[in-house]
Amino acid sequence: MQRGACDYLIFDEESGTYIENPEQVVRDDVEKHHWLNVGRMILKDWRLYLMLVPMILVFLFWRYFPMYELLGCFKITDSVKPVAEQYYLGFSHFKNLLVSGTGLSTEFWRAFRNTFLLSFYGLCFGFPMPIIIALFFNEIRSNIVRSVYQVVTYLPKFMSTVVMTSMVMMLVKQGSLTSGVGILSQLLQHIGLISEEAAYAGLLNDPSFFRAIYQISGIWEGAGYDSIVFFAAIIAIAPTSYEAAQIDGAGKLAQMKYVVLPCILSTIVIMLITRIGSLLNVGYEKVLLLYNPNTYVTADVVSTFSQRYGIAGAMQGMASAAEMMNNVIGMLLVIGANTIARKASNVSLY
Repeated sequence: MQRGACDYLIFDEESGTYIENPEQVVRDDVEKHHWLNVGRMILKDWRLYLMLVPMILVFLFWRYFPMYELLGCFKITDSVKPVAEQYYLGFSHFKNLLVSGTGLSTEFWRAFRNTFLLSFYGLCFGFPMPIIIALFFNEIRSNIVRSVYQVVTYLPKFMSTVVMTSMVMMLVKQGSLTSGVGILSQLLQHIGLISEEAAYAGLLNDPSFFRAIYQISGIWEGAGYDSIVFFAAIIAIAPTSYEAAQIDGAGKLAQMKYVVLPCILSTIVIMLITRIGSLLNVGYEKVLLLYNPNTYVTADVVSTFSQRYGIAGAMQGMASAAEMMNNVIGMLLVIGANTIARKASNVSLY
């Protein structure tokens, strides 16, 4: 049998004519009925696709439709007129934020620095804690004891931000005529880490203590809950891997180092990339509840800066420009972290 001049036809020696290639017939049939097959697949698993509808609606109404308001970054802010009818200003808002040299620009760069530092400290100290907690959970042999410890560590995540910040404020509260200094402030004073004046004035009124309080409370709140992903990856490791390590004489620490950590490395890398992606997205709720004008120098972040100028100061365009700058830099960080992870460990998000 010889191949004809056309790739879609082959020469049949028995009939002496060209016939259509059977493989091409199959490909044509698949392409012709592609959408019909897709429809059949959707009808077959319609319950799963129905469950996607609420998520799609959430993304449409709270993620994609609000993107239209980003045009306010380039226009004069007018709360009466819609964005489409506002006067175009170009990059004036960005120039005022970045290079104007005014007080507004100084406050923005201060807020940006605080945002980066809070997120960077959270990445350095907060990211390893869930991994360590998951490793400890894996070493607990009693299921009942492990369940109790897990519930205790997960519980702070289910408290509202208001309740959590109220507890923090009570622990480090300043002294007054009606009530004394907070328990944590008293403890730090007794062991000599802070002075009596600092304890009585309140740690949340001292800019030098804000970042430490923010990070410690963040680890207490989310480390246990974030360990779920890593613990799920650990329990998926085959028991034979531990048995082989024990035969080679590896102890508990050696098993963690040479068995557990390599097996969950892909999970760690993926979670690290997503964490870097949100490096500059410090939630304003917690900061807004904890900070005050005395701690703006270390506590003010881009989100609270935008809230203060956008809502209280009626400068929506300037606030939108600040948030857009923050998000663009976050996107670049995700791309960079994903590229580095793909080249270093062949593990990436995309």
